[in-house]
Amino acid sequence: MLDTIIKITFLAAAAFLAYKLIFAGKKGLTLFEMHYKDGRLDKHKGKIPEKFLRESRVIAKKHKLTCTIRADRLGDVRLNISANVGDNIAQQLRNVFPFEYFDRKQVDNSKLKG
Repeated sequence: MLDTIIKITFLAAAAFLAYKLIFAGKKGLTLFEMHYKDGRLDKHKGKIPEKFLRESRVIAKKHKLTCTIRADRLGDVRLNISANVGDNIAQQLRNVFPFEYFDRKQVDNSKLKG
């Protein structure tokens, strides 16, 4: 009887640990990350669209930004900008970001079904 309880407890703990390791870390796929320091691009990673890179550099240089800009995909694309950036500058960055570049194409199967 005691052996069965120990085995069930061990299996439950192993299942819980596997669940946490597999599903807890999925907060979204980071598409790219850019770090600006005093208006200059300090470091970056990921594939950044050319137009957004040019336009964000102009905005950062104009306002001497020190911030981090990150694009994450969790269903749809979300642009995360550091909290130390003002709302109007953050909106300017969102306006130049090409959200349509990352939109997934949906196939309309309703017309295919006869």
